[in-house]
Amino acid sequence: MGNIRIIGTGRCLGEKVVSNDDIATIVDTSDQWITSRTGIKERRISISKNTSDLATDAAIKAIKTAEIDVLDLDLIIVATTTPESFTPSTACLVQAKLGAENAVAFDISAACSGFIYSINCARKFLDGIRFKKALVVGAEVLSRIVDWKDRSTCVLFGDGAGAAILEYSEEAGGVIDVYIGSNGSKGKCLNTGRFNIENPFVKSDDVGNHKLSMAGKEVFKFAVNIIPYSVSKVLEENSISLDEIKYIVPHQANYRIVESASKRLKVPMDRFYINLNKYGNTSAASIPIALDEMNEKGMINKGDKIILVGFGGGLTWGAILLQW
Repeated sequence: MGNIRIIGTGRCLGEKVVSNDDIATIVDTSDQWITSRTGIKERRISISKNTSDLATDAAIKAIKTAEIDVLDLDLIIVATTTPESFTPSTACLVQAKLGAENAVAFDISAACSGFIYSINCARKFLDGIRFKKALVVGAEVLSRIVDWKDRSTCVLFGDGAGAAILEYSEEAGGVIDVYIGSNGSKGKCLNTGRFNIENPFVKSDDVGNHKLSMAGKEVFKFAVNIIPYSVSKVLEENSISLDEIKYIVPHQANYRIVESASKRLKVPMDRFYINLNKYGNTSAASIPIALDEMNEKGMINKGDKIILVGFGGGLTWGAILLQW
């Protein structure tokens, strides 16, 4: 049996840089208030690029980095909570924009854990026969669903996409193990409302609310526990020590969450890759954006072991143990 390796990465961010001071002109807040509670200094907001545009641009860079032809792609999976349409899927829109006519394409909705779920799904497809190469993208235009009147949430989120090319290979390394989990009973902690039944046979004045809402304390409590648990889970299942892990790449939600996880795992903060100060929380895009930055900077070398760990709405969570 072969291994599933990441051979290319890419990213694309919303075009407009929005600072904390800019946010303070919209709601009652300040740079000091936001920074001290989240670690976020600025975020990127999309002006003209929709979800599939960001995903496509990130994919183009990943394809170039992997040095493959777009027609080599057998599979495209896009993880998103903010598709621009229910159908066609964002993945199908990306397939069309890339001209990846040989690829099977579909979306996954697992919020901020979406990239983890997508890699796990892709590795089940990649058999070295029919499916040899996959494009996995996390892409979000969260500015579309943020309540810009709610200072507790609008300060947190940004727009962007991150992509990775996965390949079936006989070479050693790649995805060693994946752990994922869900708890739908806690779903109301982080949600965007729901679509009501609407048809000629139903009378209702309830139009619903589709803006993002979050029970901050509940989500924080969940996150600070699930990161160390997920990291420990993939390590224990594979008899690997934390000392062997070069970097942990967490979902970029809140600096204090990562700091708490660092203390619980007894791992120094410099072994966690953090870029949320620049981009905020980009949900399914945050981990692949971080991964591409690290790859571009030459921070990861062949043979290095890293852990990707995510958590988010659903509630969902997961971790990937990866050898570069």
